[in-house]
Amino acid sequence: MQSLLYRFTAALIIVMGVSFFVHALILDKFFPGNAINSLGLAYVVNGVLAMVIFSVIYIFRKKLYSQIGFLFLAGSLLKFLVFFLIFLPIYNADGTLSRMEFITFFIPYAFALIIETISVSRLLK
Repeated sequence: MQSLLYRFTAALIIVMGVSFFVHALILDKFFPGNAINSLGLAYVVNGVLAMVIFSVIYIFRKKLYSQIGFLFLAGSLLKFLVFFLIFLPIYNADGTLSRMEFITFFIPYAFALIIETISVSRLLK
């Protein structure tokens, strides 16, 4: 069963790495000069949070089996708190939250959430 933890970590690193590379290329090609400084931070923070949340769920999978869904939801709440505490002040520094700034956070969030959801469903079978 520990191979699921390794597969999750490998899948997360690969997906987040590829999506970061593609995301950075698209931003550079279509929005030159508007480079988002927090792009790398968004990918790292979402990836690390996904690893932590999945690891906690993995560790407590037998002890708290009937409450895994609540742990998963608590992890999503944690991600939103991080957005509001870390990223929103950065993005609102100019007084507005642009669509590009929101997407800069949301794309890595979505990719991490997809990998996390698939892995948790496999964990629960």
